[in-house]
Amino acid sequence: MIYTVTFNPSLDYIVSVDDFKLGLTNRTSSELLLPGGKGINVSTILTNLGIESTALGFIAGFTGTEIVRRAERIGIRSDFIRIEEGISRINVKLKSIDGTEINGMGPDISSEKVTELMEKLEVLGEGDVLVLAGSIPSTMPDDIYSRILEGLEGKGVTFIVDATGDLLLKVLKYHPFLIKPNNHEMGDIFHVELKTREEVIPYGKKLQEMGARNVLISMAGEGAVLVAEDGSVYDAPAPKGVLVNAVGSGDSMVAGFTAGWIEKKDYRHAFYMGVASGSASAFSEYLATRDEIMDLYNKIV
Repeated sequence: MIYTVTFNPSLDYIVSVDDFKLGLTNRTSSELLLPGGKGINVSTILTNLGIESTALGFIAGFTGTEIVRRAERIGIRSDFIRIEEGISRINVKLKSIDGTEINGMGPDISSEKVTELMEKLEVLGEGDVLVLAGSIPSTMPDDIYSRILEGLEGKGVTFIVDATGDLLLKVLKYHPFLIKPNNHEMGDIFHVELKTREEVIPYGKKLQEMGARNVLISMAGEGAVLVAEDGSVYDAPAPKGVLVNAVGSGDSMVAGFTAGWIEKKDYRHAFYMGVASGSASAFSEYLATRDEIMDLYNKIV
């Protein structure tokens, strides 16, 4: 079973506003309300590709209830822990000005609730996959990812981590199967500016030396690179298409790679499934369907 963890899920309110003006009343020309958060996005793409997963994390209030309802309507299994105070966050994403977002804070998560999550994860074992994705609330300890991996070390669980900064660096000693920094996040780690696919390869290898088994680097319009555990390196330019909505494209890449690896245990296939999934979501109103992903995959290959 694949398990995804989203510590701070959201209701994503995605709107278009024609001719947006600051300081005035603006009216939407389109609206979409979706369950959000990086782990939930991964579960959504896996579901679209016909692969079952269970979404874990924390929810609170009426927004938390709606996150679960909408996730289950997509077909995602969930086992969220309910927080009694506060509400799950609402993230407002303004499509008509790409990259413009207002993200909520989310509820405070007590140490008791963190322990409850750790206990849920104790059931994972040989053959299970755990995807840890995204940031954590400010009330949580910044070593939570590494604590989870430490607790599951030696149980045969495959770890996939999509995080930044210390959250990522602290898990490398547990040898995650896959990490997915983008070129800017990788540049922040090593204090360099990385613009081309060729430039990221040696730094992907450095992350392997630090403990990562496979390093998948997303680079938006420049494409993507995989530095694989078997010594091979794959790179691909960004597929041609019209950018519609970049939200969730990185999460889609993680899900596509995971699905491709589960299907064939082949790095080339997994890489191109990741590229196709990430790009197909970027070219779609929301996260890509299986048909959209496979159509792009066949064009790439």
